[in-house]
Amino acid sequence: MSSGSATTTTIKPADLRGILKYVPRFQDQIFVIALDGSIVADENFPNILLDAAVLRSLGIKIVIVHGIGHQIEELAKTRQIAITDSQGTGATDAATLDLAIRPSSRVTHLFIEGLTQNGLKAALTNAVRAIPLGIIKGVDHQFTGRVDRIDKEFLNQLISSQVVPVLNPIGFDRDGRPLRINSDLLAAELAEALHATKIIYFTPCEGLEINGKLRHEISAEALRTVLDSKPDSINEPMRSKAAHAIKAVENGTPRIHLIDGRLLDGLLNEIFSNEGVGTLIHGNEYQQIRKATRRDVRAIYNLTRQAVKREELVYRTQLAIEKNIEHFSVFEIDENIIACVSLQFYPDKPKFAEIGSLYVMPFYHHRGIGKKMVDYGCMMAKERGATTVIALSTQAFSFFTSVCGFEEAEKEVLPESRLKAYEESGRNSKVLIRKL
Repeated sequence: MSSGSATTTTIKPADLRGILKYVPRFQDQIFVIALDGSIVADENFPNILLDAAVLRSLGIKIVIVHGIGHQIEELAKTRQIAITDSQGTGATDAATLDLAIRPSSRVTHLFIEGLTQNGLKAALTNAVRAIPLGIIKGVDHQFTGRVDRIDKEFLNQLISSQVVPVLNPIGFDRDGRPLRINSDLLAAELAEALHATKIIYFTPCEGLEINGKLRHEISAEALRTVLDSKPDSINEPMRSKAAHAIKAVENGTPRIHLIDGRLLDGLLNEIFSNEGVGTLIHGNEYQQIRKATRRDVRAIYNLTRQAVKREELVYRTQLAIEKNIEHFSVFEIDENIIACVSLQFYPDKPKFAEIGSLYVMPFYHHRGIGKKMVDYGCMMAKERGATTVIALSTQAFSFFTSVCGFEEAEKEVLPESRLKAYEESGRNSKVLIRKL
């Protein structure tokens, strides 16, 4: 077993209040959990299976896929056998296939053993029919295969019977002959066939890096641009997963997570916290600004109260937010509200609108979300006939002027009713204005 970098992160998985608020969102959904062979060999592997059991206990359906690249390389060294490929992407000769079958069975056994210890039923399946990859660019890939068909009815039967399907990277052709399949590819194909809402790849890296910088989230569209134009800028172990994540999003899987499998409680922290701990790859529809509803009142109140303590925002009770909820818009990531803004109109100056209650969670600062919220507010104001937008700020005025195109103005530009409230507040906010 290799030594992992197991450290405890922000969320306390034992805090049921924190976890249970997510349960209604994920209950009865299918998550495909894919582990690299190196993570199976890591000391944190039993903790991942325990976390998987937690997901299952909360009504989340799981399917497990594993790789064997690490194990093939170790066995090849021990037996001094030359192999043609360890990852299931290059050519697989007969000796490599024979070597792959042995650790594949052993690793699957470790999964079933660990799941059993955690009180879960599990089964190895032959639900994947494969066909040879064939000759690509003049290279015969021999016993390397790709997915031809997935027996989703069989897998759904197992899932409905509270059984966790475990799939290893060996598929079978029509005649029952084995073929080596890349596990990243297999996870993406499974997610598509089963209409999974998430693929969770466990890797020996913190996540996806671009030019050496860890990305906590990126759209599939943006990732495709990077992969097409500068593939070398992505950390090498993540390139395969990046390519398959893009394919998965295009085929209907909304979210793909890349998590460091050596991290203690990484799975629960990624799924059950706003910030997450790895990289999230998502479709364009995933991030969105929308009008707030009454269901968002408590989330908006909790989101802004730290800013109220720092006197960045005016204090509003939950009742006050609820009363004016139609003025609010929110920015969602994975169904979590991470930013808000309000837009207020004044009867005595119908061409004026005020942007207020702008707040973005600190974790998401410097990602352009604040500007998007302001621009969205200005767009909505313009659609409703406003020609001028105002904002009042005590601490973020430089953001409005340098980033959002506002200019400082005298308080007399305020509508009469707003000027009265401004003077009574005693906050002495700067008055900022932007022509539409």
